[in-house]
Amino acid sequence: MKTATIATLILATVSPAAFAQQSSSAPASASSARSHPVARVYVSSVTSQNSVQIDGYTAGANGRLATVPGSPFAESGSILAANQKFLFSTDGIDIYSFSIASDGALTQVSSINAQALNGYALGGPVTLTLDRTSSTLYDLDYYGNEEANNTYQFFDVDKSTGALSYLGATSAATPNFETPISFVGNNQDAYGAGCYHGDQALYGFSRSVTGMLDDLNLNPPFPVAKDGAYCPGLAISDGRNNLAVTLSPNDDMTPTGPTQLASYTVTKSGNLTTSSTWENMPTPAVVNVYSMSISPSGELLAVGGTAGLQVFHFNGPSPITPYTGLLTTDSISQVAWDDDHHLYAISQASGELFVFTVTTSTYEQSPGSPYTIASPQGIVVLPGTAGVFGY
Repeated sequence: MKTATIATLILATVSPAAFAQQSSSAPASASSARSHPVARVYVSSVTSQNSVQIDGYTAGANGRLATVPGSPFAESGSILAANQKFLFSTDGIDIYSFSIASDGALTQVSSINAQALNGYALGGPVTLTLDRTSSTLYDLDYYGNEEANNTYQFFDVDKSTGALSYLGATSAATPNFETPISFVGNNQDAYGAGCYHGDQALYGFSRSVTGMLDDLNLNPPFPVAKDGAYCPGLAISDGRNNLAVTLSPNDDMTPTGPTQLASYTVTKSGNLTTSSTWENMPTPAVVNVYSMSISPSGELLAVGGTAGLQVFHFNGPSPITPYTGLLTTDSISQVAWDDDHHLYAISQASGELFVFTVTTSTYEQSPGSPYTIASPQGIVVLPGTAGVFGY
């Protein structure tokens, strides 16, 4: 029986001292941030009583945060996904649905036992991802079939109630399935990465109109490493036809060099091509990469890891190029963007939520950042235009 392990999800240098970090145990007043709201931000955290809650915020045009009415909200799962109407979380067994009120408040409306549906009665969901229309919710299901390999489950989202209906799981099952899938712009093709016991895996699925996933059976090219072979870690889409992928050289599971950043392009058939080489791939200063996110413009790549947070220029099919140095040296576990140039990053190690305003030519820490959050676990960001969030 083959068992699986999940990878932790999980760079010209600018001194971190250039970013004054004015700690704040509470966000600004609601009125100041809501004068020009541009996003809602939800962060799951573990309390001192070992319970889970979701802290909700509204982001102003300058990135300053204000608490959502009723926040924090009690819940059971720390892994998050969301659209403009519903937020979803999982505790590794159940998936919970919350409605999002017009003021951002959360109310649990339903739940479903995903573990009981995986055919193994062990393991369960460890990531959550919505397709680009928010019609289907996908989880990476740890120990997802009878052979104790990982699969991806899919659930139909009721657009009126947020309730989930089980649709099925991928017929493909392997411990190489280790990360959330990421949909490209056509909302048909989705990709992930893994490297179980050194086995290179950059894989893809084709999404049907009903939300089911079919394995694309890819055999993608990998750059030739200077020493050893490259091991994929994370793969994320720019919302168009390109992917950013972390590649770490190793020899029989022994690291032979630092992690590098590659770009891949999706062809019309769903296959992958790359012009990345070990010479042109940048090396992030964050060391071990935990999270990546590409800005809505597709031009900036945020990378968080053990040694901090850094932003790169993402150039579509062309090689990724350096931009900032480390914006903070706190270990960053997850990053996310809104569509108004704000970058959000949580640090489990320091118990903080950072906000930066980043464009292709300027970057600075936003007023009030970082915010103190005890043991933050996950983050989702809902963009809004002039305070309109899809209602």
